[in-house]
Amino acid sequence: MYPVLFTIPGLDWPISSFGAMMALGFLVGYWVSLPRMKEEGLDPEDAANLLMVIMLGGVFGAKLYYAVSFNLIYGDPFWDSMFSRGGLVFYGGFIGGGLAGYAGCRYWQIPPIPFANAACISLAVGQAIGRVGCFLVGDDYGSASDLPWAVAFPNGLPPVHYPVHPTMLYETVWLLLGAAFLWKRRKTSVSLMGEFLIINGVGRFCIEFWRLNARVAFGLSEAQFIGMGLILGGIVLIVRARNQDGSAVAEAA
Repeated sequence: MYPVLFTIPGLDWPISSFGAMMALGFLVGYWVSLPRMKEEGLDPEDAANLLMVIMLGGVFGAKLYYAVSFNLIYGDPFWDSMFSRGGLVFYGGFIGGGLAGYAGCRYWQIPPIPFANAACISLAVGQAIGRVGCFLVGDDYGSASDLPWAVAFPNGLPPVHYPVHPTMLYETVWLLLGAAFLWKRRKTSVSLMGEFLIINGVGRFCIEFWRLNARVAFGLSEAQFIGMGLILGGIVLIVRARNQDGSAVAEAA
């Protein structure tokens, strides 16, 4: 575990491994988005503007989701959670980043659906890299395990002194495989964003069985219900895109 990579000399300002991996995730995501923007017929220069908007919206949404949920479920003080060291919930970031991206598309007059299809591979890669950051700081680990790759996080959030499932790395592997699948599908899929939502939802739903998140209903966690919502949303996008393609073909005929 490497929660702090180094401290800036003279300022005594620690650079956390999670922050570094999150920044790397955004940068790699931006790099991946450039050729995808071209393939979708969009101006790649718009990617820089939208990246900043999505990044700010994503970080704020991730932190807000954490603070609100932990306040409602565990009674943690809202502002303490907002400014704590840990606590960035991906789904909060996904919602916040998605809303910010949509607002940015409206502002710069960029078609939202083509942009979503251009950005979804970047989302998968960026999230995968961010999960490596979670591993380095010992956050979001799973239940106890005696598997050979199980890891203890004595300085984790919170600390755990026995081997547990490194579920953050499970998610990294799943998302990278998903990104590779989406890359191969990018020119044939009717809705790449829809496929990303399904991949993301299925992966999180399954991995959540090894996570320690509280079960809220039917033995499932909040994240699993959100995962099912993503799967449903992905199916809706795919069906909608297929119907539009079918209508276009019928009109052409």
